[in-house]
Amino acid sequence: MGNNHIVIMAGGIGSRFWPMSTPQYPKQFIDVMGLGRSLIQMTVDRFSPLAPMSNFWVVTSRNYVDIVKEQLPDIPVENILAEPEPRNTAPCIAYACWKIKKKHPDANIVVTPSDALVINTTEYQRIISKALDFTKSSDSIVTIGIKPTRPETGYGYIHVENNSDDNDIKKVSEFKEKPDLVTAEQYLAAGGYYWNAGIFVWNVGTITEAIKTFTPDLAEKMEVISKSMYTDDENAVLQRVFPTCEKISIDYAVMEKSDAIYCLPADFGWSDLGSWGSLRTLLPQDNGNAQVGENIQLYNCRNSIVHASDAKQVVVEGLDGYIVALRDNRLLVCSLKNEQRIKEFSQKKQ
Repeated sequence: MGNNHIVIMAGGIGSRFWPMSTPQYPKQFIDVMGLGRSLIQMTVDRFSPLAPMSNFWVVTSRNYVDIVKEQLPDIPVENILAEPEPRNTAPCIAYACWKIKKKHPDANIVVTPSDALVINTTEYQRIISKALDFTKSSDSIVTIGIKPTRPETGYGYIHVENNSDDNDIKKVSEFKEKPDLVTAEQYLAAGGYYWNAGIFVWNVGTITEAIKTFTPDLAEKMEVISKSMYTDDENAVLQRVFPTCEKISIDYAVMEKSDAIYCLPADFGWSDLGSWGSLRTLLPQDNGNAQVGENIQLYNCRNSIVHASDAKQVVVEGLDGYIVALRDNRLLVCSLKNEQRIKEFSQKKQ
């Protein structure tokens, strides 16, 4: 446990959850489910049995550092890594891993998003522990594959070579982009396809060598930054070098190029909470309606979600298949079928 490190990526702005999520205060810092804990706090909670709090790391925007400090006071301040600007997941992950390697050269690392939901935390911890046991004694990378429950078009997929045992670690044959519905249905029918949850497990030496091999320009920049790590010059060097990193995902930078990638299939009630519609399916429902907030009254409504946790009173009548969300004097009323346009709607000026 003492050699396990948890890297939490928390730089996203959650634009599809407007107005609950805004660039100033995005969804990972919000109590989305009405459970009294924000998504990033719930992420830390479920990892807490697997590593000491001194081995937790958060990579976030410099705009969110104070929020992270407030919500996660037990994580050392020096473990909150502020990106000067967003450069996608590969530079984010590389910075954290080079930083960890500087003082913990044998670290075993889990990288996870900050804004997903897990229902069965006990099973989650079992799966992550199994992956950590695998990577601490091998030069392989493990990605967690979620057993699909429907032909989902909003997730990327992982295809494995041998699907004879659905619960064992298996070699990845390829990563698939988000499919159309027909292709997603074919994946489910064929078997051996899993949702890509963006959760990765590796030894720090394995991932740094993989980045050096497959994305050498990124590795060179990390080596420059590394020379200043844990010194008074680190922030200045980071501000100068990090913005010059290519914007590239870890999938493109490493996962799709390496032949040492393994998948551990899992079923622990996972959702990336990527939309209002996905949130509605995870909340208790009455007549298809889901709500977060104490003072909400629904009349003649069906298949809708109302999120207004701070409102004094909300009354909604006659809606079918709608989102109603209120936060900080911003109100959204939008049909669920058009929820992919929420970012567009919220950014338009009249």
